[in-house]
Amino acid sequence: MPFDIVQFYADWQTILPECFLLVWACIVTMAAVFSRNSGEGTSTGTYAIWTLIGVLVTAVWVALTPDGTAFGGTFVFDRLAVLFKEIVLGGVLLTVISSIGPVDRMKLHRGEFFGLLLFSAVGMMLMVSATELLLLYIAIELSTVTLFVLAAYRKANRKSAEAGLKYVILGGISSAVLLYGVALLYGMTGSTELAGIRNGIGDLFMASGSFPPGLTMALLLLLAGFGFKLALAPFHMWAPDVYEGAPTPITAYLSVASKAAAVAAFLRVFFVGLESSQTLWVQAVAVLAALAMIVGNVTAIVQSNIKRMLAYSSVAQIGYILVGAVAVNTWGATSMTYYAMAYLFANMGAFICVIAFSNRMGSDEIDDYAALSRRSPTIAVFFSIFLLSLAGIPPTAGFLAKYYVFLAAINNGYLWLVIVGLLTSVIALYYYATVIRKMFFPLDQPEGGFPVSLPLTIALSISCLGVLLLGVFPGPFVDLAQAAAAMLMPGM
Repeated sequence: MPFDIVQFYADWQTILPECFLLVWACIVTMAAVFSRNSGEGTSTGTYAIWTLIGVLVTAVWVALTPDGTAFGGTFVFDRLAVLFKEIVLGGVLLTVISSIGPVDRMKLHRGEFFGLLLFSAVGMMLMVSATELLLLYIAIELSTVTLFVLAAYRKANRKSAEAGLKYVILGGISSAVLLYGVALLYGMTGSTELAGIRNGIGDLFMASGSFPPGLTMALLLLLAGFGFKLALAPFHMWAPDVYEGAPTPITAYLSVASKAAAVAAFLRVFFVGLESSQTLWVQAVAVLAALAMIVGNVTAIVQSNIKRMLAYSSVAQIGYILVGAVAVNTWGATSMTYYAMAYLFANMGAFICVIAFSNRMGSDEIDDYAALSRRSPTIAVFFSIFLLSLAGIPPTAGFLAKYYVFLAAINNGYLWLVIVGLLTSVIALYYYATVIRKMFFPLDQPEGGFPVSLPLTIALSISCLGVLLLGVFPGPFVDLAQAAAAMLMPGM
């Protein structure tokens, strides 16, 4: 077959943003190596600025890259990819800004910290565009392996080392489970591309009038693999310990960016490749979503550590996102995409508040947040807004996000799932309100204010603006989500 220079150029043009970010990650990492070898130290702020430049250039590049496919259709660049890549890059941006203080205190491997962050972002961007399961698996491993290292980055801290070890062990098991599911699908359909899998499943059903038992097993294995990446109950056992032990900026990044990429991959795999077998997996997704909402919210009530509470809150939040998945149509995908945007700003903002508090007070205990409004009104007000958004209180983005996923489920006949979501939202409001009450009471505590650094103030302002804009002016963001969802099911 003759070499096609035009196709070669078109393929690489489509994947150039990822290539640029990969090269930039290497530059940031190698700069740290040469800086130490030359006996000169480089400040965290310098590495952060380099990283921010790479992220911002990549974000603009993503926005300007034309739609297309590459490498035989295994990599696609469409509106869905653009939106979720921007969400991932937004998570990286806020993580870098909020990392300057904590990385300074770790006093080790500053350049490698930011380099690994970019490497993981490259993996997540590939996840978003992958339409072939082996490419998807490689992208997942690229993003996950770097997160293993980042979770254990405070190597002198016992909890951080424990977090990294647990993440490695359970991550390896989940990868094996996911790959086994891919192998079963390939064995039955003869393809690892989503279009080929969809056609192969259709042929199997037409030939016998029913789905083979092996397909059910493959779907369960895929759900288990994705369940780990999403921290979806009952596959969430790693999340509380990793969230608590990892450096807080990495916890924030892990809770938002990796989940956004996994949601995009879930949409492509299940809404495209496995759409014709939805009768086999929709009920299972509904049960897992209900279980995540119940387990996450009920367990969060009894937590005394703010990072563990937010970890279980994240388990519940992914349950709410998957409520929209029971409607295997454009609106279901739209509601999930909008929720991912709302979740980015609310959860990142909440963890940035935790970073600001921990920087000054050296504690992650909820009881130590008592009367925070008298010591730092800025953090108290911002944190309250983010928690109210996670609880789904108007006029924040979280209210409309829950409304849209519940509407998608009701339209598809899953009223029982919406009832579970509403009841667990009441539970969530209780523990979010408990933190807010502690921050504003008791009033007789002495004032002892502490300033919030400029980088954290910028990150908090961006997150708060996002939460309020999505909640008060949802129209443009819903349009973006609909345009992205239309890429999955153009005929619906």
